[in-house]
This record gives sequence, C-alpha cells and structure tokens, in this order.
Amino acid sequence: MEFSRFVAIGDSQTEGMCDEAGPDLYRGWADRLAEQLSTVNPGLRYANLAIRGKNTRDTLVEQLEPALALRPDLIAAPLGMNDVIGRADLDVVHADLDKIYGSLAESGATVVISTFPDIAQINPLGRAFEPRLFEINDIMRGFSRRYGFVLVDLFAAPVLRDRRSWSTDRLHASSLGHDRFAAGAAHALGLPGSDPGWGRALDFTGEPNPLRRTVDDARWLVEFFTPWIVRKVRGRSLGDGRTPKRPELTPIVAPGGVAAG
Repeated sequence: MEFSRFVAIGDSQTEGMCDEAGPDLYRGWADRLAEQLSTVNPGLRYANLAIRGKNTRDTLVEQLEPALALRPDLIAAPLGMNDVIGRADLDVVHADLDKIYGSLAESGATVVISTFPDIAQINPLGRAFEPRLFEINDIMRGFSRRYGFVLVDLFAAPVLRDRRSWSTDRLHASSLGHDRFAAGAAHALGLPGSDPGWGRALDFTGEPNPLRRTVDDARWLVEFFTPWIVRKVRGRSLGDGRTPKRPELTPIVAPGGVAAG
C-alpha cells in the first residue's frame, strides 16, 4: 500500500461529475480514494486528468502520454462507458484499450480498472445498452486477467442498482455512488480498514409509485436525454474546451480533503 504518485484518467465518472464540491467543482470517486490513500501514504500526491465526455480514443490521444509523464505508481483508468453509450465499434475500442492498458502495464504502476454497473434498472433506455455493457465488462475482466490489474467489480454491487446511488441525470453516480465506488477500489487495493461489504444493498424503502416513476422517466427524457441527442447530432461534447481539474501532481492538503482542482 505504499503509493506516492496517484494519477487518474478517463471520463466524467473519474472527473467526479454530480459529486458536487462547489460551483462547477466535483469531488468524485478518485478524489475520495486519494483521500483514503493519504491516511496511510502521508506523502501522496495526486493528479486527475479525466474530462467529461471523453471516450477511449480521446483518452489514448489526449491523456495517456501526460499521465505517464507524471511517472505514477498508481493509476486509475476505468474506461469505455462513453463508447458503450455512443455506440462506438467495440472492436476498435478494444484495440484502443489494448494500447492504453499495454502502456500502463509497461510503466510498472499498479492499475485500477472496473466493470460498469447495469443501468437498465436506473435509466429508461438502459436495456438498449445492456448487450454492449456486458461486452465492455467482459473486455475489462479480460484486461484485468491479462495484465494483473486491480478490478473493481461495480457490476456485481447491488448498491449500484439502486436509484439512490445515481444522480438525477441517471448517467452519473450520486455522491453516494461515488462513495461506494471509492470504497470498492479501496477494498480491491487492500487498503487497511476498507469495507468488504462496500457493495451491499441499501435498506429497502418500498417500491416506487408506478405513476410517479412514469412521470420521472418522462421528465428525464425531456431534461437530459434530448439535450444529449442534440449534442451528439451536432458532434459536440460536454468536455469540449475543458481542461483537467487537477493536471499536476499535488499533495492531499488535509485528512478528508483534496486541494481544489
């Protein structure tokens, strides 16, 4: 558990979208993991190069070399969900992941990746993505075996099939969801004091009212899905023009807190 240089790459999940820490500032699972790691690695420095909207090809072209240049000994790189949703050719995605993960493996760093939760019970259109999500999860498991990466199995976690673990956009984790991902990563890494039951189901509060659920789904289609479709048609992304929130390795400023990015 001796790490000194932790670098995270990827998309909105790793940037921390919907785990709000201030106006347009997000905490996220990787920040939360860095905080936990700093309790046993007081000299830990942390960078987060992830940017919302980025797919695997973007990560390969824009983030891989800068990440490796920081000479990390721990790398977080769960990739591929935007490719699933964006209906990219998963054979091409696999080839890009092979380049990324092969380079990360050659660096000698410990690498953390993950499977992805089944959002079919969360997102009204989730079932349309299920076959592709199953495929990307198989790809993640394969790379984990091939390179000895640390795998956080989010797909197997009941807590992430609960709406309370998701934000109102049904695509990004809530603060609770980010907390559970960080707890799963801490346990997968063997962090002292980590919770082996990190993925357990939340206490049952009853089935949602069917009418309320229908209304909520309709509101989601208007507020979140329609703007996403418009951006996709226009070839735009929420990450256009954005820079990483934490581009350089900087210390964890205090127990339970990460310097603002």
